[in-house]
Amino acid sequence: MTLPLITTDDELGGGCALPSAYPLSTHSHASAVSWGAILAGSAGGAALSLILLILGTGLELSSVSPWASYGVSATTFGVSTILWLSFTQLAASGMGGYLAGRLRTRWLAVPTDEVYFRDTAHGFLAWAIGSLATAALLTSVIGSIVSGGIHAGASMAGGVAIATSVGTEIAKPNSDSGLLGYFVDSLFRKDINAAANSQASYRTDIMPVDALGSPTAGYLSEVARIFNFNLRTGPLPKDDIRHVGQLVALRTGLTQQDAEKRVTETYAKVQAKLRDAETTAKDAADKGRKASAYAALWFFISLLIGAFVASFAATIGGRQRDL
Repeated sequence: MTLPLITTDDELGGGCALPSAYPLSTHSHASAVSWGAILAGSAGGAALSLILLILGTGLELSSVSPWASYGVSATTFGVSTILWLSFTQLAASGMGGYLAGRLRTRWLAVPTDEVYFRDTAHGFLAWAIGSLATAALLTSVIGSIVSGGIHAGASMAGGVAIATSVGTEIAKPNSDSGLLGYFVDSLFRKDINAAANSQASYRTDIMPVDALGSPTAGYLSEVARIFNFNLRTGPLPKDDIRHVGQLVALRTGLTQQDAEKRVTETYAKVQAKLRDAETTAKDAADKGRKASAYAALWFFISLLIGAFVASFAATIGGRQRDL
């Protein structure tokens, strides 16, 4: 290349002698961004991230057991999940950044600090595209890992399934089976001694029974509806206590006072069961909320570290490319 010359003072007749010529700055017309290298780095990083996520999912599932005395604890499961996601992000980001720096084209007549900046930018762009691709293609995988950690921690912390089934069963308006049905049936259990000592005869015309001698489903459903209607409001009203007590007395042979006492005690047991279920469900939800917050925070930190690692690895790859 022929370099332009600068006119000196000697040529102009001046007294100071300057160098006869020096080159002007030359610039490369090549693009500052090697998109091929960036896409190659992002593809390599996304593929490595997929492989590591699948491996981590298998390892985590193999370490969890529904039995209380086997498998890892909820804390260990959460910590190991966070560490594996962080390792996955670091390894994939480093690989993608290094590929983006090593596969770029050579920039001619570009200052060293500019080359360093461009390599850093290539690594960052490779990390960004790879992260977006991973988020778009592997949302279900990441979601299953995070939700799996939450469900494992919640179930190990204490009976989420039991709390859910209890709350659902009590909330049924015509519950004649399950939890509420059990307590309603217990109301009509005969007391043999009370029935033998009672002078009142059992009247089937007032309370019809089935072939097994149990009250028909209509009366059981009525008592269940009375309980269910008042569970959320507070204590059982006196009129309902008296009415249910009459039905219990007719069935069991208990006195009206003893029957009403049984109704009150059974209703208190149902309320206590409901409160325990609500408390367990709230505790599980709170533990799940905290687990989600911690997982999101650490995943955010690992993403930031991954961006840094990708940028740094690109400078290493670019330096080796220019050797």
